[in-house]
Amino acid sequence: MLEKLVAFCLRWPWTVVLLTLCLTAGGVYVTAERFAIDTETGNLFSPDIPWRKNEAALYKAFPDLLDVIVVVIDGKTSEEADDAAKRLNAALQGQPLLSRVWRPDEHEYFRKNGLLFLPVADIEKHVGVMIGQRDVLEPLAEDPSLRGLSSVLVGNFKSASGSERAMKLYIGGVEEFSAGIERALAGKQAEVDWGKLLASGGSAPAAPEMDKRRIVIAKPVVDYSDLQPGADAIQLVRKTAADLHLDEAHGVKLRLTGQVPLADDEFATISENMTLNTAGTLAVVTLILFAALRSPKLILAVLATLLAGLAITSGLGILMIGRFNLISVAFAALFIGLGVDFGIQFATRYREERHNDNDLERSLLSATRGIGSSLTLAAVSLLAGFFCFLPTSFSGVSELGLIAGVGMIVAYVATLTFLPAAIKLLRPRAEHVPIATTSLAAVDHWIAHHRAFVLIATAIVVLAGMPALMHLTFDSNPMNLRDQKVESVATFLDLSKDPKTAPNKIEVLAPSLEAAREMEKKIEALPEVDHVDSIDSLVPKDQDDKLALVDMAVSQLRGVLNPKMKSPPSDAQTIKALTNAAKALRRATAKKPIPAVTRFADDLDALAKASPETRAMARQAVFGGFDKMLGEIRQALQAQRVTIDTLPEDLRRDWISDTGLVRVEVTPKGDSNDRIVMTEFAQAMQAIAPDASGPPVIVSEAQKTITRAFLEAGLYAFIAIFIILAVALRNPLDVALTLGPLVLAGIMSLQAADLLGMSLNFANIIALPLMFGVGVAFHIYYVIAWRKGVVDMLASSLTRAIFFSSLTTGTAFGSLILSSHPGTASMGQLLAIALFFTLLAAFIIVPAFLGPPRAPATDAGEA
Repeated sequence: MLEKLVAFCLRWPWTVVLLTLCLTAGGVYVTAERFAIDTETGNLFSPDIPWRKNEAALYKAFPDLLDVIVVVIDGKTSEEADDAAKRLNAALQGQPLLSRVWRPDEHEYFRKNGLLFLPVADIEKHVGVMIGQRDVLEPLAEDPSLRGLSSVLVGNFKSASGSERAMKLYIGGVEEFSAGIERALAGKQAEVDWGKLLASGGSAPAAPEMDKRRIVIAKPVVDYSDLQPGADAIQLVRKTAADLHLDEAHGVKLRLTGQVPLADDEFATISENMTLNTAGTLAVVTLILFAALRSPKLILAVLATLLAGLAITSGLGILMIGRFNLISVAFAALFIGLGVDFGIQFATRYREERHNDNDLERSLLSATRGIGSSLTLAAVSLLAGFFCFLPTSFSGVSELGLIAGVGMIVAYVATLTFLPAAIKLLRPRAEHVPIATTSLAAVDHWIAHHRAFVLIATAIVVLAGMPALMHLTFDSNPMNLRDQKVESVATFLDLSKDPKTAPNKIEVLAPSLEAAREMEKKIEALPEVDHVDSIDSLVPKDQDDKLALVDMAVSQLRGVLNPKMKSPPSDAQTIKALTNAAKALRRATAKKPIPAVTRFADDLDALAKASPETRAMARQAVFGGFDKMLGEIRQALQAQRVTIDTLPEDLRRDWISDTGLVRVEVTPKGDSNDRIVMTEFAQAMQAIAPDASGPPVIVSEAQKTITRAFLEAGLYAFIAIFIILAVALRNPLDVALTLGPLVLAGIMSLQAADLLGMSLNFANIIALPLMFGVGVAFHIYYVIAWRKGVVDMLASSLTRAIFFSSLTTGTAFGSLILSSHPGTASMGQLLAIALFFTLLAAFIIVPAFLGPPRAPATDAGEA
């Protein structure tokens, strides 16, 4: 049948070539127009899995949790960070590319009721500080000018003189004012930190890092038809920040993370150097083909077959699945690695037949007769192996299995149709040199005489490596597959270190408030939990005691909240006040000089002699923050009793869905990006909330799903290939001789991976089915040749074909190591390890397993 197919193609070569080129053009067109990659690791799994259904239910109820841009702003001071976040939030409001923009740490509700969220003791302290500073605040509120400041500081010096602690606070204050005035005298902008002044007289320690960090969240309008769906929204955020001068040159560090930047950066990482790597791979493959085939025309024919098959497979893949994923996108390397094997096997066999018979067409038909059965058996076995992943819940590999299986069909058909037709049209020269590598016969003889040693050594190596096999781990954390230096990833990891900002939380949906509160009690008792947030977290506790303290503060601070404003002084009055204050402070410290007070007096004199513009700058430096602080005090003292029913609607919507579902958010203790932390946290949570969702659940459940998928697919593939080989070879022992070394090669590959410090992950785990496919093909070629009575197989043309085929496969797979994407690079590393042991099994272990042929070769050309 195959000979008739090839004969037809040789009779109508132009028809076959033109038809293939049309299909190739169609594949290129579909790929160029509709190529897309889904970088969301959650979509690597079937949506029918329970934990995926829970995730879908969460995002349906609370869509604002999905596909967000998280803007992390760090300032030199908390005021700078707050101002930057406020300006960016305001500038992004109403932008058409953003459906919602908000600050989770800032809301009118929190500004008004912020005091109520503090413990009663803290409120007492704050209120006490404000009342204790009333003698300073009230006169400054009445006269917020340099005249008012001079008067207050001269008067307060006398009252502070009788107390060491009061004097210490006073000195801290004048030092803060001196610093602000001196910057104004130097023509620089400044702002006195009044919050620090009132709290500790200027001696407070520097604010911790988290106090200097603010977060803005934007919900973009995502264009899923684009390769980088959030690119326009991300660019808008960055441009807006640049226009506002929110950069390190202006004291602000701005970084982006969140699902959208992470996905876009991951695609950028995957695509980085992709064109260069692909071109380099094809160049190396061409060199290997030249070493294998020694004929430019044969090389052109094989490469054309390979590229045509790749284009057709790519187009079919897009038509079948719509979008590639992080795993299925590796089909290209897979097709090059496996597809070229068929071409090399056929072309090498053709060269041998052409050496024996110079007639081109008869040589092509003879090559078909000699290689057709093993080529077909290898293709069917590969097809069965890849299609066995289709029924699993691991969609990433099942889609790859679908594309790879179809690709094997395409490669097989192209090898038996387009390749013979192309060879006939190109008419390569005759083959005058034997194809076999006779020098390797010595290795064949050594293996034949030392079979027991090879088999025992193999057994020892496998058994010695069993501890490593048992120690091999699966890293199910998708963040470890990303480039840790990319801004979005580095920022994500930075946020993960602090429970207050940890992104890896678990979400639980409850049908009612009562059910949510019951669930919250159980969750808070778990040792793995740091804290729990819910809509109840927005309602302050102990409001009676707290509101009483607020009422007392309002009563005691009436003069501060509603001051009797004095008329602003003229410039001459300001100069006079500054001069008189400087003289008064010098007289007060004449007997016992205080350096800080002397410095302040000198600054007042300098300010009196300066220009009106400088005095205006000094007034702004001193009272800019004061006016802001008074506004915050007035707002904080407007706090009123709140309940869930009186919460602002936008805050309620974040915790209670339109259908009445209540969200409970749980944060783990420790580093929330640590796989072990996440797994233990998820397991503890699922024990009391089976429908919980979130990244920790994905990490925990994905490992189980993948393990189950590979066990199922491995069992299906083994059974399917066993049946295929049993039907084709009709001898159970021959089937065992084919599969046994392959299993050993897989075991040794995993053992070596662990010894080299590698772990399995979402991406590199596909090395196992890939190398299973490669190994099945190589071993089938050998077993069929052995059954035909071939001796000295390493010296035969078959080994030459397998050797160069493995080089091209290794080049295709090994090129992945050069990828900028860590997950893809780890895939290439494990593939390289697996290929080494697959070849070791094919060249050394298989001949030892097989032993001498059972019957002499019937035809020398059968090799």
